[in-house]
Amino acid sequence: MTERLLRILIVGAGIGGLTAALALLREGHDVAVYEQAPRLAELGAGVQISANGSRVLFALGLEDAIRRVWCEPAGKEIRLWNTGETWKLFDLGAESVARYGAPYFMIHRADLHRVLIDAVRALAPDAIHLNARCASFDDDGRAVTLRLATHEHVTGGVLIGADGVHSRIRNILVGDDKPEFTGCMAWRGLVPTEKLPLHMRRNVGVNWVGPGGHVINYLLRRGEIFNFVGVVERDWRVESWTEMGTREECAADFSGWNHDIHAIIRNIEQPYKWALLGRTPLTRFSHGRVTLLGDAAHPTLPMLAQGANMAIEDGLVLARCLAAYGDAETALAHYDAARVARTAKLVQGANDMARRFHNPALADATGAKAYVDAQWSEATVKQRYDWIFQYDAARVAV
Repeated sequence: MTERLLRILIVGAGIGGLTAALALLREGHDVAVYEQAPRLAELGAGVQISANGSRVLFALGLEDAIRRVWCEPAGKEIRLWNTGETWKLFDLGAESVARYGAPYFMIHRADLHRVLIDAVRALAPDAIHLNARCASFDDDGRAVTLRLATHEHVTGGVLIGADGVHSRIRNILVGDDKPEFTGCMAWRGLVPTEKLPLHMRRNVGVNWVGPGGHVINYLLRRGEIFNFVGVVERDWRVESWTEMGTREECAADFSGWNHDIHAIIRNIEQPYKWALLGRTPLTRFSHGRVTLLGDAAHPTLPMLAQGANMAIEDGLVLARCLAAYGDAETALAHYDAARVARTAKLVQGANDMARRFHNPALADATGAKAYVDAQWSEATVKQRYDWIFQYDAARVAV
């Protein structure tokens, strides 16, 4: 049976779901996106888009819109938690384009979300449906019927679960997963850049590393906002991006850390905290005419900064598979073949990086220098990251 152009139902209007929607619309499919939220608004946090993600977004025609709101850092650095000693991690900017053929940039999640919304609506003004929570679905082998909490039924040729780490679609497909607490919790917050000392406003990404914790910071939105993410080993298990904390509690978690860290924390407008939970990677994303992408398929720790990039890759590869094969189930099987192993390797890499960032050898300056020199040497960094950044979702075999 030939099904070249399909009606495709997507549950979830986050970065992954909207990237998939845009890629599928550009292939000529009829796409409907169902989002449970009453309005389209991403949480305020930064996201790093490496070359493997940016080449997809640019291929989808988003380059000009993204350049208006991004920050393209000159490079990344490692800094020691207490002394602030600094080591260069790798160059970015022109170096990323020269080496990988695409830029590495930092962007406010809400800004990227808005770029994707506008692009989807430019092609299909009525594609995104709000207040549309998934209740269940049926796949009879010929079509998929999605049932919404409003009791409305919609039918399509393929159903994509892009509904995040607590995915209802995933839960129906494979049952309740059993996330394991990693022993870490994370803080996030934004600071108006003008509130920070001049020496902290450089356009570089910084990974602060220390025994039992690490901090990531970089500029956003043309340099107007400073992004903070801090991870500490602490028993706190609420997995929610909207759980508010206080500056005082956050500062206590980083007691003894460098004064630059505390200058950031003092100026965070509203800190949020969430538990970091790990999940065993799935061995398949697709069942019949239903599949998963993004965090619904492969939730990951943030230590490699690849969560959004994986979702972006998924969206384009999935669209390519559906364009390449005349049968939906065959297309989804090829999507699994292209994506399951790579995403599992990235999830494992993020787990490994968590241990690397928090190593006890970082406790004192002497041991830290030897450890950083070994773990972040040029050859080691190249081996660790090149396979990630070189991946081209537009050309990988499907």
